[in-house]
Amino acid sequence: MKVSMIVPVYNAEKYIERCVESMICAIKQYYNSEGVISSHENCEILLVDNGSSDRSWEILEQIRTKCPKIVQIMRYTEPGAAVVRNYGIRKARGKYVWFIDADDEIARDAILKLVNCAEKNAADLVMMGASRIYADGHTDYLSAVKPSEPNFKSRFVRYGAGPWQFLIRREWWVQNKIKFREGMIHEDMELISSLILYSPRFAATDEPLYLYYQNDESVLHKKVFDAHVFDIFPALDGLYRKFRDHNATEQYHDELEWFFIWNLLIDAAKDFGKWPEARAGFARSRKMLRKYFPTWKKNRFLRQKPLKLRLRVVLNYCK
Repeated sequence: MKVSMIVPVYNAEKYIERCVESMICAIKQYYNSEGVISSHENCEILLVDNGSSDRSWEILEQIRTKCPKIVQIMRYTEPGAAVVRNYGIRKARGKYVWFIDADDEIARDAILKLVNCAEKNAADLVMMGASRIYADGHTDYLSAVKPSEPNFKSRFVRYGAGPWQFLIRREWWVQNKIKFREGMIHEDMELISSLILYSPRFAATDEPLYLYYQNDESVLHKKVFDAHVFDIFPALDGLYRKFRDHNATEQYHDELEWFFIWNLLIDAAKDFGKWPEARAGFARSRKMLRKYFPTWKKNRFLRQKPLKLRLRVVLNYCK
């Protein structure tokens, strides 16, 4: 088995068929181009329903009927994408795994190019570029962090990539006991920036092989207050601990400091300002920055930013 694609499915009836169709096309393209085997049964798609209340499970059953040799469907009712991804890793058989979101797509030649890159470089991680697609149809580009860049590890730590932006060698992931922390959102924030600590065998392709749809209905775009908005604090705590456990907090001090500034005073601040119940997040942000980075205002990456953004950061710190 070459590649296992793991897809958490939660109320994804609008998107899941489109997502799976893109994966099946990519599997066919991989084997047709390589000419390695006559069938495409050496890739698998693991669709894990996570307690959907819409027609998602019915659609998954229909998909499995059409493609029984490469599609597995299963239910896992404990909530959260982290739980499903950890479960998917345990069920996967592929040399490589790829976490894919149910409302996204992959490019037709994605598997071909990612596997070739991984094999050529004997890589544990292959990062890819991505196209981000907004509801109004306009797009932008998320570049990959390339090992050929000067100080690429610095940029990797600061980047804040999603788990879907990587092809991962499964044995390496399991041997290092890497897991998503369960029971919270922002589980990828806690983990992804630390992956560079676990292996020097990193490769990248800048091509946009993943199509990331900016979905306003996702768990990170709540329209009403949810206490999980505060999960950013244990997530950042957990990230810092990973660097501390690898004795890397001094080496990556400025990068981690900037990562905290961005996520607390720019990104999460938008949610803290949305609802009265979330405003406590501003005080918690100040407390966290004082704990880990008391001189954060001197951060070298912050000082490179435009004046307007720097003022916004300071204002959010003072709220």
